[in-house]
Amino acid sequence: MSTIPVGGLVPTAVDGVAADLVVRNAKVYTADPARPQADAVAIRDGRITAIGDDVDMTPFIGTRTRVVDALGRRIVPGLNDSHLHVIRGGLNYVLELRWDGVPTLRQGLSMLREQAGRTPRGQWVRVVGGWSGEQFAERRLPTVAELNAAAPDTPVFVLHLYQSAILNRAALKAAGITKDSPDPKGGQIVRGRDGEPTGMLLAAPSAMLLYSTLAKGPLLEGEDRKTSTVHFLRELNRFGLTSAIDAAGGFQNFPENYGTVTELANEGRLSLRIAYHLFPQTAGQEIADLKRWIEMIKPGDGDEWLRLNGAGENLTWAAADFENFTEPRPQLGGYESEFEEAVRLLTENGWGFRLHATYDETIRRDLAVFEKLAAQGLFPAGNRWLFDHAETVSPQSLDRIAALGGALSVQNRLSFQGEAFVRRYGATAAEQAPPVRAMLDRGLTVGAGTDATRVSSYNPWVALHWLVSGKTVGNLTIRPPANLVDRETALAMYTRGGAELTGEGDVKGVLRPGCYGDLTVLSDDFFTVPEQDIPHIESLLTVVGGRIVYAAGAYEGLDEALPPLRPEWSPVAHYGGYQATAKPSIAGGRQADLLGQAVAESEQHRQWRAQRGFIPEARTEIFDTCFVL
Repeated sequence: MSTIPVGGLVPTAVDGVAADLVVRNAKVYTADPARPQADAVAIRDGRITAIGDDVDMTPFIGTRTRVVDALGRRIVPGLNDSHLHVIRGGLNYVLELRWDGVPTLRQGLSMLREQAGRTPRGQWVRVVGGWSGEQFAERRLPTVAELNAAAPDTPVFVLHLYQSAILNRAALKAAGITKDSPDPKGGQIVRGRDGEPTGMLLAAPSAMLLYSTLAKGPLLEGEDRKTSTVHFLRELNRFGLTSAIDAAGGFQNFPENYGTVTELANEGRLSLRIAYHLFPQTAGQEIADLKRWIEMIKPGDGDEWLRLNGAGENLTWAAADFENFTEPRPQLGGYESEFEEAVRLLTENGWGFRLHATYDETIRRDLAVFEKLAAQGLFPAGNRWLFDHAETVSPQSLDRIAALGGALSVQNRLSFQGEAFVRRYGATAAEQAPPVRAMLDRGLTVGAGTDATRVSSYNPWVALHWLVSGKTVGNLTIRPPANLVDRETALAMYTRGGAELTGEGDVKGVLRPGCYGDLTVLSDDFFTVPEQDIPHIESLLTVVGGRIVYAAGAYEGLDEALPPLRPEWSPVAHYGGYQATAKPSIAGGRQADLLGQAVAESEQHRQWRAQRGFIPEARTEIFDTCFVL
């Protein structure tokens, strides 16, 4: 069955007018002020041809039109993550064991133990981002001893945010980390009293030690990379994502690491629209790389599925302010001369760019360079440019960004690192980290995203929950009501905001005739679902350019077939990606059970530490008089 049957609809449209797809009987939020709400959408040749009531669709239904009944569910424009490492994530997706959404460390370790048992010799078990110890009921990270017990012979690499990596003995050996391995600049290999590596690697504050160690693991090649990427894109479609801006990142070289998405685009197999950036990878070679790329390609090259958007998120390595919030803010040396050369080169050649900038201290230095070039007529000059992250940007810097024609992209990194930020800078500073409301009040374009996959989860609903609630995944409220946004504004940041950052505001982020036929039918109504349930929303039907690229529930089987998942031992083949759990509003009993298990596990862990002298007390003091006999 290619569609859900709808009684009473008789094909009347003639060829040339008939839609390819009609989705009806819905609560359509269009984001179009001219018609904010509708019941149905018709799509032909990848574009929306009609929005209206069900009866308005009759002229567009032909004998070959696929008609889908939304069963009264909410439809919103397809989501657009404005900062996602989608290309790099796709190349590795099927090799990774995802702890995204896992509620307890106990469950995570069980998954790891089982996966180690099926992973062949020579391969690694990798848990690479998308989780935080704060999300677990135990409120802690795994220990090296637990990794060794779970996988005594299989290398295990567990990445925790941009802060640390935990390796078992087998992984230390596979990565070649020994007693004689020196600490790299900005990183630390933690050692025991005997000088041997313990298995803990720290970003201090640079994450390059973590990433370079991860890069030593086996990689996919050829067709397997394409299969991995296709499955990752389908996982993103699962949450209603139809577009993403790829922010490049470390160990993502151009053009070789972009070959997979380019091949898939040429074959018409992308299920997500990607606007990508180029990031110089070698310190000291940045200007040469940028000059070479300017001769090869220019922003806008490509099509509506895959196109270049500019440079960044780093232009020069010396200007990068790594954001490990468990460490003090990095003190950057002088970088302005080379940075100015890079920015001048880009602006004079019509290239936009984005800049990783966590701290206001860095943003102020960058803005001084831009203002110097503005005096020469280079800002604002029609090139799109933006700051990413901007957790501690000041009101004065926001005014300067507005004056120079800049924009911003914010991510929910503090969903996963909020507790560390509060411990480092205090609750008052965290209230404006970042100052989303102040950005919007100045009329700045602000896109929203995740910075997945190695820090935040790629689940956009976790990010949308953070925007409207100010809460971390550990349920700590860090942003007050004055720095929150309503749900409609949050959705706009995740749709129209991203479209503006790629110059596609006239065709993306809004459901109206002439725009791309990108939409999602939601499992729950984003506008009315209880706030705590927002992270549990998924898509039941995701449409990109009129193609049904994801279908679940009542629509299962309507989407395109995926190639068989390889390798067969892939963690994704056994666990999938994001680990969905029951909505909090209906899961109180189950949560209590899990919490009880976690508390028991945590007490066992505490006793183990006490017995070995790591903590002074061997017994837990009873502090609740109700339990004193």
